[in-house]
Amino acid sequence: MEHGPISFPGWKQALACAGLEPGVRVAFEREIISFLRFCKARHAPVTAGLAREYLPGRERQTTGPAREALRWFYREGQRAGRVGPARLAGNPAPRDERKTWRPMEPPLAAGDLGAEPWERALIKASRERHFLWRTEQTYREWSVRFARFLAPRSPDAASGDDVAAFLSEMAVQGRASPSAQKQALNALVFLMQEALHRDLGQMEFTRPAARRRVPTVLSQGECKALFAQLEGTPRLMVELAYGAGLRLMELLRLRVHHLDLDRLRLQVLGGKGDKDRVTVLPEKLVPALRERLARLREQWTMDRAAKVPGVWLPEGLARKYPKAGRSWEWQWLFPARELSRDPASGVTRRHHLSDTSFQRTVKGAAAQAGLNKRVTPHTFRHSFATHLLEGGTDIRTVQELMGHASVETTQIYLHVMQKPGLGVRSPLDHP
Repeated sequence: MEHGPISFPGWKQALACAGLEPGVRVAFEREIISFLRFCKARHAPVTAGLAREYLPGRERQTTGPAREALRWFYREGQRAGRVGPARLAGNPAPRDERKTWRPMEPPLAAGDLGAEPWERALIKASRERHFLWRTEQTYREWSVRFARFLAPRSPDAASGDDVAAFLSEMAVQGRASPSAQKQALNALVFLMQEALHRDLGQMEFTRPAARRRVPTVLSQGECKALFAQLEGTPRLMVELAYGAGLRLMELLRLRVHHLDLDRLRLQVLGGKGDKDRVTVLPEKLVPALRERLARLREQWTMDRAAKVPGVWLPEGLARKYPKAGRSWEWQWLFPARELSRDPASGVTRRHHLSDTSFQRTVKGAAAQAGLNKRVTPHTFRHSFATHLLEGGTDIRTVQELMGHASVETTQIYLHVMQKPGLGVRSPLDHP
């Protein structure tokens, strides 16, 4: 065991994903909670030394797997991230220490309330303001980094100077981007002022130099070359992402009732910022989508005959309509082939396709097509907006289809159009 303090706020999610028997998992959770209470009572961070002090007394009280539970906690905690003075605030963790326990869907709210008092206060404030789960997770991750920076002190005792020092270290020693520092600033201001009710006052800190990035866009010829490397479901997914301007998770989370094939409309429900929008559905894809729905209905019928639990639904919706996950209209448009265990509930059900596997598919197709650009699933969304503007679509319509809150966000695509401005030609092209 390492002697440095361990910060492992996502241990319950990790335990749920560990593949342990249900009885062992419950016993591990009980032992870890008991140990964390022991640390809290001593107002001390979680360390190996404190574990050695705790174990003899615990083993005299119970025959439970206390030693095995704490070994698992330390091993996985070291993978998730280690508190230490050498870790710079803005630097990423080494590959084998990065946090890998962030599922695509949120765990049950009542089972994910945080370990430390400051973290519980942050979660309570986030949920009172109806933050999206991914926003809550991002704020928690930045707060954990800040807690590591302060160790052995707690964020409860931090001041505005501590926050400013953390942000300055991100810029000076971590070379963090302006967007990363801004995200950290938002998270820590919320933690300190809204969750812990501490006044930060006027903060002075070093900011990174502002940078302006333009998106990577494929030409229509490059899009066709990439599509030609795929077939079946992967090709349909890539063409739909491009033809409708979808983000990665918007594509993967499409359900049957999101399609309106007769009116050529695609509903994006609960997109970025938990906003709904309607975008275009390519007429060219209607036959393939009808064929896919027919095959999915056969699979859905077999799942119902086999009494497979329904698909995942948001927690509130699942409570209100407990049988909705088994109904046809709520099924995933791109489900996984195999059933998988839901780490939050322990239920084995059919989930949607993995984002990692789809990203690998796109990367491989781009390599096979011989493209000399870095292509990700989001590149198709950039290409969708740019090609619409090049085709004469007005920018306000593109803004609505993309779901941008501000037209300034959409204007970035004006800089990557094939003929920017009013069809200006280079002087070299004139006869």
